[in-house]
Amino acid sequence: MPSLCRECLTRFASGPRCPSCHARRVVADDELFDLAIAHMDCDAFYASVEKRDDPALRDRPVIVGGGRRGVVTTACYIARIHGVRSAMPMFKALRLCPEAVIVKPRFEAYAAASREIRGMMEELTPAIEPLSLDEAFLDLTGTARLHGAPPAAMLAGLVRRMERELRLSGSIGLSHNKFLAKIASDLDKPRGFSVISRAETEAFLRGKPVSIIWGVGAATRASLERAGIATIDDLRRWDQADLVARFGSMGTRLWHLARGQDARRVARDRAVKSISKETTFGQDLRDEDLLDGHLWRLADQVAARAKAKGLAGRVVTLKLKRADHRILTRRVSLPEPSALADVIYRAARPLLAQSLGAAPFRLIGVGISELSAADGPGFSPDLLDPQAAQRAAAEQAMDRLRARFGADAVVKGRSLR
Repeated sequence: MPSLCRECLTRFASGPRCPSCHARRVVADDELFDLAIAHMDCDAFYASVEKRDDPALRDRPVIVGGGRRGVVTTACYIARIHGVRSAMPMFKALRLCPEAVIVKPRFEAYAAASREIRGMMEELTPAIEPLSLDEAFLDLTGTARLHGAPPAAMLAGLVRRMERELRLSGSIGLSHNKFLAKIASDLDKPRGFSVISRAETEAFLRGKPVSIIWGVGAATRASLERAGIATIDDLRRWDQADLVARFGSMGTRLWHLARGQDARRVARDRAVKSISKETTFGQDLRDEDLLDGHLWRLADQVAARAKAKGLAGRVVTLKLKRADHRILTRRVSLPEPSALADVIYRAARPLLAQSLGAAPFRLIGVGISELSAADGPGFSPDLLDPQAAQRAAAEQAMDRLRARFGADAVVKGRSLR
């Protein structure tokens, strides 16, 4: 059976150990060197970046997220042993793992690490479809002749290089389509490399719950269960026409995925529709100065994400959640797309002022949409605001200092509120 050593990248016939370095980190499959569709998922990415940048955190449970009324963004694997999971309310996470170190997200650091990983991927193939900062699909079809090695070997080399150069790990799923590649990448985390071949597809899916299908959440799962569908086997017993009659266009998708069929191509640089950031408060807030400070910090984080992606937005959105959990959304269009924190903040600030009558709030968020490539100054000259150009120049100077000395090198006074 074709085998690959994930330590030294030696290819050999078969065996539990590598004949060259004697390592046991071996992946083997009859189709190992024929498959080319992959999904790479970084392992506990945000927490791993924090541990890399602060060695004192290395052996401690780390949770990246907000305050007690926020949610877990990412938890390291030590914290996950205690039952902590992403999107879990922070109070519950701390009850499960009271000794955890809580770290506020540093999205500029994560975006920088993501760019470095993306650069490594670009050396393997131009066919990359990023799903987020820490995961992407890759299509390495036809690259074996270019690299002198099959896709499996190049992917093993990618994660080995990530560990050696960036001190970050990832897990690989390799298969014949995107659906199965994404499932495979989650089978053996962390530092996993799993294969689902064409020959094994039907046996692999047999008996699996429908929740294994990407996009089948709680609501869809409940609808399927009401129809007596709990497993992939249940889905396979339905005719395609009956599934379409019951579930609409989703029925066609379910029929094909239940058979391991997925014709979607790896789409390079799938369009990002919006960039946003929000925070949940420890206590409901009505103080205008405190809300203003949060608004600036969020605008700054959204701007950092947009700049990292080379994007600008024409529409600014403010999101507020009241104490009774009702959500208020306000939008305003800019004269031209912008990725400047100053412009985003100044557009959202009047929206906040208009909404203060509905305070107190338990959450505030800000975002930009109608995105396009950032190719202009990011502000419109305005006789009523002659300082706009000066503020834009100051912000660009701050960006250069942060890029050189770190995200905390320059802090605006309003962010301290």
